[in-house]
Amino acid sequence: MLGLTVPRHRLGAVLAGFSLVAAGVAVQVTPAAAATPHRILFDNAHAETAGNADWIVSTSQPDPLGQDSSPSAESDWTGALSSWGVALQKTGDYSLKTATSALTYGGSSTTDLSNFDTLVLPEPNTLFTTAEKTAIMTFVKNGGGLFMISDHTGADRNNDGEDAVEILNDLMTNNSVDSTDPFGFSIDSLSISSDYPSAISDSSNPVLHGSFGTVTKSLIASGTTATLKPADNSAVKGLLYRTGYSGNTGAFFATSTFGSGRVAFWGDSSPMDDGTGQSGNTLYDGWNDSGATNAALALNATEWLAGGSSSGGGDDGGGGSTCTSAQLLGNNGFESGSSTWSSTSGVITNSTDESARTGSYYAWLAGYGSAHTDSLSQSVTVPAACTTAVLSFYLHVDTAETTTSTAYDTLKVQVLNSSGTVLSTLATYSNLNAASGYTQRSFSLAGYAGQTVTLKFTGTEGSTLQTSFVIDDTALNVS
Repeated sequence: MLGLTVPRHRLGAVLAGFSLVAAGVAVQVTPAAAATPHRILFDNAHAETAGNADWIVSTSQPDPLGQDSSPSAESDWTGALSSWGVALQKTGDYSLKTATSALTYGGSSTTDLSNFDTLVLPEPNTLFTTAEKTAIMTFVKNGGGLFMISDHTGADRNNDGEDAVEILNDLMTNNSVDSTDPFGFSIDSLSISSDYPSAISDSSNPVLHGSFGTVTKSLIASGTTATLKPADNSAVKGLLYRTGYSGNTGAFFATSTFGSGRVAFWGDSSPMDDGTGQSGNTLYDGWNDSGATNAALALNATEWLAGGSSSGGGDDGGGGSTCTSAQLLGNNGFESGSSTWSSTSGVITNSTDESARTGSYYAWLAGYGSAHTDSLSQSVTVPAACTTAVLSFYLHVDTAETTTSTAYDTLKVQVLNSSGTVLSTLATYSNLNAASGYTQRSFSLAGYAGQTVTLKFTGTEGSTLQTSFVIDDTALNVS
């Protein structure tokens, strides 16, 4: 209950033992101008080269520049996606990397998603782990771009029982961030042998009419489509359709938004295949297919996802020139346990020794009555176009300390950059702030719009007499 004055014991109903990520989590914001290279991460950690697949921009990984630092032709890099990669590299506006290990968000790896603006999933062939799905969905919600490329049902290249249709649908429907049709579409279990899907008429759409050219048609060489559900997400929009289809069915290429981020779906890997790759692979040159404009589609979509254009889905995403009002913190009341948050062991709990403000779970830092440090953090984006950004949380402090003048135990609320350097200490609370009940605390983060930051709570306790810092109902409201 509130008002605890004895040392805490993190047993029983405490959520303990979940794996720790970094104590401070880097927060990614899509750059507002092309002066900073758009940072694109291509995934190659989920059997993207199994069988005849060769969905890599280069055999030099994570950095393709290790194969050729100044490529002028697609053959300078090896991989069926080298045309895509080289075309981006030659503009001077893009920085490309390849992920070869599990996807994370808020970690210290050079390929951690917090270091990128867009993630490309080129026909993954193994399921994403629970932690990876949380990382991907949080990345998008906080302003990242996600490019999902599927293939036809049954394209199980590594024979593990899962194909890209099932894997990408699992990402959207079985994650800890939002499984309620977050993007507004599902991928159809189809195997369409051939077609040239046509673009809709929309002269203002930056994916169809972008800086890399005008899109008229794409290509299906054994692929699938998506079913759109605008009632679940009004931002979803079909851009190219299978012949004879329109509206909510048969969408071969679609875009949407989620939180402050952007999403694109492509129903086949053949259009991005440039026909050349590693020895022994049988590839098809869909990139240069004369009946389609696949190169322009891939490149324009990449530009849009990375925040290089202002619109594309039904609504503008967080990386563009407008701001979508939203609450950006995931699991902001802690009711999903450790989901989305990173913390030291036992911080997120439903213990009855303290009380949540609402629901059952809350965050409890310190309270041991001995020297101890706890931390709690979550990745979050302050979109560049938003002029108002307010961080708020409810705080309860109780203590066994009797002093009225000395702060023995403290809770710091800080903003850090991606390197862990403290940019600002928003507030420091202590045993001197002990009081019954919760009090809401609020701080403006508008000054960090368009920057990469870290939000972090750190509770530090002295050698004797407990002080508990209890947090619930957090929020980051932007407009």
